[in-house]
Amino acid sequence: MSAAGEIRAGMGGWTFEPWEGTFYPDKLAKAKQLRHAAGQVKTIEVNGTYYSTFKPETFAKWAADAPDGFVFSLKAIRFSTNRRVLAEAGESVQRFLDSGVAELGDKLGPILWQFAPTKKFDAADFEGFLKVLPAKQAGVSLRHALEVRHDSFNVPEFVALARKHGAAIVYAHHAAYPEIADVTGDFVYARLQRGSDDNANCYPERELDGWALRAKEWAAGGQPGDLPYADASVTAAKKKRDVFVYFITEGKSRAPFGAMALQKRVDS
Repeated sequence: MSAAGEIRAGMGGWTFEPWEGTFYPDKLAKAKQLRHAAGQVKTIEVNGTYYSTFKPETFAKWAADAPDGFVFSLKAIRFSTNRRVLAEAGESVQRFLDSGVAELGDKLGPILWQFAPTKKFDAADFEGFLKVLPAKQAGVSLRHALEVRHDSFNVPEFVALARKHGAAIVYAHHAAYPEIADVTGDFVYARLQRGSDDNANCYPERELDGWALRAKEWAAGGQPGDLPYADASVTAAKKKRDVFVYFITEGKSRAPFGAMALQKRVDS
């Protein structure tokens, strides 16, 4: 058994015009972009599933285009999370999962449940939502990641709820959203959103070195001492964890290069 979990670095999506001729070879057909991207990074966070419902055949094609060991994280459909009463999301959650996500098989990574910046923490309602998240879909195990964007979630009660239900709180390196680094699941999900197109690798080299060290610590079961915690009084069980790190939004033109640079560091 290895001493740490698997660390995978990636970016959001694979269709982005500025990547053509930079990340992608000149004149590479769009139909071949996913295959190329999946050969360069170990994971991709799919944003399109937040806005639209896809068919089983589409998920199956994505799986076929990606190599063994690659995983897709899927952003869950917005209708599941953009609602006043989260506890009533069960039907929407199941409709999303029934759309064919299990076709990805062992290439299905975490499901990302993203909440609006205006959504405030209500313990009873949020637990109602966590209770409707299934552990499996068509025989495929599911891992759930929670991305909250309102400061009211930055409390020990939210951390306790996420840990109780085995869901991972997304650590967001973002200028406006709360940074909650508490480890609550059996994997770690980080979204690095302060990159810049002025940096060849999205983040400055020294900062990439720091994120590589943090990713390795997470994978080995630790909690980096230089990140903010909502409940610093509780330390997560020390066990190896898979780690997913995504370069998102800011500095998108250079995001794939940031992912590749970080992957090189953690693999060395």
